[in-house]
Amino acid sequence: MAATLAALKAVTLKGCIVTADALHCHPRMASQIRAQGGHYALKLKGNHGPLFACALKAFAAADAKGKLPSYEKIEKGHDRCERRRACVIVAPSDAPAFPGLAALGRIESERRQGDGKPARWVHYVALSKKLSPRRMLEVNRTHWSVENHLHWPLDVVFHEDDARTRKDYGPQNIAVVRRMAADILGSHPDNRSLARKMKLAAWSKEFFYELFAHMR
Repeated sequence: MAATLAALKAVTLKGCIVTADALHCHPRMASQIRAQGGHYALKLKGNHGPLFACALKAFAAADAKGKLPSYEKIEKGHDRCERRRACVIVAPSDAPAFPGLAALGRIESERRQGDGKPARWVHYVALSKKLSPRRMLEVNRTHWSVENHLHWPLDVVFHEDDARTRKDYGPQNIAVVRRMAADILGSHPDNRSLARKMKLAAWSKEFFYELFAHMR
């Protein structure tokens, strides 16, 4: 938590929505984000018991009324179909004290693999700004793009987790080089994967030069 708060102080948050998993759904985190002019969308789980219980109760009451606005999106790919349904409600007046809390969000997910067996999850989100269900779902999905578009390629393509660089500033320096390489490979219009582009650059001097020429 301390490291995350220190990192937040180094960036400008005005006009931004900060997303984080349930580990960071904490009053200190919420206060810091709001103090810097940002808004938050923090994943809410049982580790924040009172607020989580409040969300369950509030959505149950909203469902009972039968007119809860929602937004639904279906995505297909990789031999699976996933449906997500998002809802947002104003934070109840009796909600536990939590800095800047304005609304609560819920995302119901259902995934069907090729064998047709469904798997279901329900996620809750603490919001400092009442977003539309569609916007709330977009913000939540964008959070995972950091994992899918950065951390996953660094681990799978560049084998960052297996790196043994330890001495002096080696870890920081090689981390910067990896990210620069990922940006260069990703910005090239070729539709092949990063791994295939890396191999092609090693095999073809012309393609290697093309990668850098494209950055101009």
